[in-house]
Amino acid sequence: MRSRIRGLLRVWATAGVALVVVAGTAAAAPAENPQGDFGPDITAIMNKPAYKHAQWSVLEIDPADGRVVHSSHPDEFLMPGSTIKLVTISGAWHDLGPDHRFTTPVNAVGRLDGSTLTGNLVLVAQGDLTMGGRTKPDGSVDFTPIDHTYADDVPGATLTPEDPLAGLDQIARQVHDSGITTVDGDVVIDARLFTPPPISPQPTPLMINDNVIDLLSTPTTPGQPAQLSWRPQVAPYQVTSAVRTVEAGGTTDIQVSASPDGTAITLSGTIAADAPPALKNSPIQDPNAFGRTALIEALGRAGVTVTAPPTGPNPDGTLPASYTGDPRVAAFVSPPYRDYAKLILNVSHNLGANLALCNMAVNHGSSNCFDGFPVIRDFLTRTANVDPTQFQMADGRGDVPVDRVTPTGLNQLLAYWLRTPDADAFRTSLPILGVSGTGALYCTTDCPAKGKVFAKPGTIIGFDLLNQQLAINAQTYAGYLQADDGHLYTFFVGVNGAAAPNIQGFFDVNDDVDQIAVLLQQEACAERGTDRPRTAPVAA
Repeated sequence: MRSRIRGLLRVWATAGVALVVVAGTAAAAPAENPQGDFGPDITAIMNKPAYKHAQWSVLEIDPADGRVVHSSHPDEFLMPGSTIKLVTISGAWHDLGPDHRFTTPVNAVGRLDGSTLTGNLVLVAQGDLTMGGRTKPDGSVDFTPIDHTYADDVPGATLTPEDPLAGLDQIARQVHDSGITTVDGDVVIDARLFTPPPISPQPTPLMINDNVIDLLSTPTTPGQPAQLSWRPQVAPYQVTSAVRTVEAGGTTDIQVSASPDGTAITLSGTIAADAPPALKNSPIQDPNAFGRTALIEALGRAGVTVTAPPTGPNPDGTLPASYTGDPRVAAFVSPPYRDYAKLILNVSHNLGANLALCNMAVNHGSSNCFDGFPVIRDFLTRTANVDPTQFQMADGRGDVPVDRVTPTGLNQLLAYWLRTPDADAFRTSLPILGVSGTGALYCTTDCPAKGKVFAKPGTIIGFDLLNQQLAINAQTYAGYLQADDGHLYTFFVGVNGAAAPNIQGFFDVNDDVDQIAVLLQQEACAERGTDRPRTAPVAA
């Protein structure tokens, strides 16, 4: 039973969840609110048994005049979970610019003789997060409330409809349109842009489908094999499924295993006849070799023949020192960074948050992704006018023990954005309560705050072996509250050191934090008065 519970804990690495197994969290009981009574509803939530040894922190500020509406432990360090992505993405948004686009070129290295290239085609990876795999027809980036990258951990993870190989197909068509129909040589991925850092998930210069293979099992009739579909289908990857359909109401339990190189994937287990399709994924172990083969196959679909074997290691030893004189024959241009920021913040995209460190480092001429941290510090100090010592960071996603924030620091950062031309774009890039991203999972019906809370959640959860219960080390929420007249408040609500007997108890803690945000938003509406002009909530 213990192993099953610990396995279930892996589920909550989404919506800002950072999974760790820890010995415990030292925390004090809720302190008196120095800015006045929270009121009976919020106080009742904070005094639940789950928070007997926990510390609540709340900070709400009216940025129009700096007035503190509520304050409790505003300057103490807290485990943030994925609310730290507000810091990471703020730095990247400012440094790269919201209109920045990643251009991934393909150069012809060798001799062009008519329609034949004697030499190599080289794709020079540029740290593009999606390579067209989520780009909608209108050019924006698609996402679902529970992202496919959490499929191994979260029931209900779903796929977007876009083809994860779309960017490579576009590149291949451009190569053909350039006049090349034969490559008498090889295809090479140039991944020298940055060194993949030792953080998880690990960003790489070239990423196709977030460096995972998606595996979708759909039930059929009891006793029969489940239907399998998988993507992206690229040689030499092969998938075999032994998942069988069981009676309605039965157990859905699917395991995924893979060969050491990741190319032979096997599914086993059961899926209930009345269950929705179950999504899992398997990591791509060698993104460069995968990308090379995927591009060769895309070239074949576009009518371009490559004489080199399509599978095998990426021959990066053949890369030139520079591409001076080598014509560019194709390039994929990404959506603007504001769309990537919206993806990262809405689904708590951990890979994208870590990649942002690399993007910033590269923008300043470094191949060391950790050189993104000085960029963030400089932004906080010189641009946002926020004391950087209010944050501690060792990754971009909020997954390591070092990561800490103060409620004051996050409120100051949020207030900074309201003074910029990007104020609305940044605010609406956050999950919106009851409407978009992870925010769409709460406040869905008969909720007065629906569409009026723009905020990033964060969670850190582990298993307390001593007491055989869940240790909810952090459940946090930070962003903006919108009153009915459109006036905005910045806020942080969080608890460190809660405990719960089971998964349902964790859900209750998550809902408690969300409900406090709802109550604060309603209080803001009451404070602003009903005689003021009303602004409709944001709709999907």
